[in-house]
Amino acid sequence: MELKTKVYQKENNLHIGRLLKESLSDMISSRFLARQLAVRDIKAQYRQSYLGIIWAFITPLTTAFVWIFLNSSGTVRLSDTGVPYPVYAFSGTLLWSIITEAINSPMASTSGAKSILSKINFPKEALLVSGVYKLLFNSSIKIALLVVFVFFYGIGFHWSLLLFPLAILGAILLGTTIGLFLTPIGMLYKDIGKMISFGLKFVMYATPVVYAIPKEGIMKTIMEWNPLTPVILTTRDLAVGMEPQFLTYYLIVLACCIPLFFIALIFYRISIPVLVERMSA
Repeated sequence: MELKTKVYQKENNLHIGRLLKESLSDMISSRFLARQLAVRDIKAQYRQSYLGIIWAFITPLTTAFVWIFLNSSGTVRLSDTGVPYPVYAFSGTLLWSIITEAINSPMASTSGAKSILSKINFPKEALLVSGVYKLLFNSSIKIALLVVFVFFYGIGFHWSLLLFPLAILGAILLGTTIGLFLTPIGMLYKDIGKMISFGLKFVMYATPVVYAIPKEGIMKTIMEWNPLTPVILTTRDLAVGMEPQFLTYYLIVLACCIPLFFIALIFYRISIPVLVERMSA
């Protein structure tokens, strides 16, 4: 039987269109592997936990209850939010937790696979898809709990509630895009992961997560220019049946995210093999 001969030669691999096409192709072809990795990680995450899946929304619940207590006790005076404050605070912290998880997901999935990256040749995009699967799983639980809050506090059903999951996907897209750009740097320097966690705590208070945008002052300007603001507000407005006031800005942010996501995907595809080679050296 005649053996196939393949000649390797130096060539320019930085063909943007080809890299993007290969990356998207690998994302599609590695769906089964990504699903298996996601199922494994989800089971491992809750296997030895007494509270199990409850941990998926303990953090946003805790943060929301702190602000609800501060507001109800008069310790902190907050401006009118237009909806029952418990719904406002919980929806904000829940949406913020989804965005932060989306930002951390690419780095967490890639870092968690360090042991196999240098040993097994497989599409690295499978790690990204696996992270998205886990993110969607956790988000679905939080969304269900938020819907319970909406009905419990008397807001009830609105047709805009049907668009709420689509707005969540927009938040995930934004977070994942940011995370993709940060992942290669975070793989090189562990300080990046700590800086992200530290920085997001400050950014949260420059975003209308637990309180409304002030009517005047420097914080009003900061919040209105913050690209996370329209994502939080539009998604929350759709959940509670209010007219989205930042819908145009939200659509602009999403429109910018789409090309940036593709650029980040190419950046990830180029950098990960270099990082794997460095880690195995």
